Amino acid sequence: MFIVDTQVHIWKEETPDRPWLPGARARMKLNGHREEAFSYEECLQLMDEAGVSRVLIVPPSWEGDRVDYALEACEKHPDRFGIMARVPQDKPEEAKAMMRDWKSIPYIKGTRLTFHRPQDRNWMIDGTAAWYWPFAEELGVKTMVHAPIWKAELGAIAKRHPGLRIIIDHMGIMARCVDDAIGYWVEETADLHVHPNIYVKVSAVPAYSTHPYPYGNIAKYVEGLVARMGARRCFWGTDLTRLLEHGLTYKQTSEHFTKHMKFTAEQLEWIMGRGICECLDWPIPNEA
Repeated sequence: MFIVDTQVHIWKEETPDRPWLPGARARMKLNGHREEAFSYEECLQLMDEAGVSRVLIVPPSWEGDRVDYALEACEKHPDRFGIMARVPQDKPEEAKAMMRDWKSIPYIKGTRLTFHRPQDRNWMIDGTAAWYWPFAEELGVKTMVHAPIWKAELGAIAKRHPGLRIIIDHMGIMARCVDDAIGYWVEETADLHVHPNIYVKVSAVPAYSTHPYPYGNIAKYVEGLVARMGARRCFWGTDLTRLLEHGLTYKQTSEHFTKHMKFTAEQLEWIMGRGICECLDWPIPNEA
């Protein structure tokens, strides 16, 4: 099976010439990520051990909007890594220039926007990010979005911009919701299945259960979402540096879906890799 992880952060240690954003370390701890740097070399080793073919690098928020380290990973291992790059959502002209440049960089497969932190939570509704949607549609830029409280707004955007592919992060679950509390958020996300240009990452799933592996108490929410959205529009991912803190191996995170969920072989083919590659126009080599 060709396996693609749709959510992995990599980063270097904080240094005076590579500072993190104010308060970033506290947010990192709050969200359960490991604190030491996670290099692409370590990521690649874990990928090989787990049988993961590709990883989409999502540059972490604590480093700001920089993508230089992610680009380095892709340049050294172009067959294993791609990037969903960050843009300064509140600086339209700067962001537009970046997005135009990225069209010439094959490693950048799209962008990732966040609307869940105190500083950016209202940008979806106060006009700050209004420039983005028509511009991304015009350029054909695929977009991952972490905006758990703005589902209706995302649906309206998808309807206004049918040529824009929107990928919702983490099943649309609000941070730190666990067990049956995720049901409300997942149902909201599933309701967006009526928009054919909306996709969903079934990512970081173990982080939403307090039960032991394989988290049988929340399988019904994952399987229900896939049933409504369709396997071709649901993409597996880990948020690996959170799950390693749960004591999981990388292989366990993929086997959670391939061995412990009630999916058919065809569904798994789409969920575990083929779907995201088709969505991002990222060819699978020799149809592996």
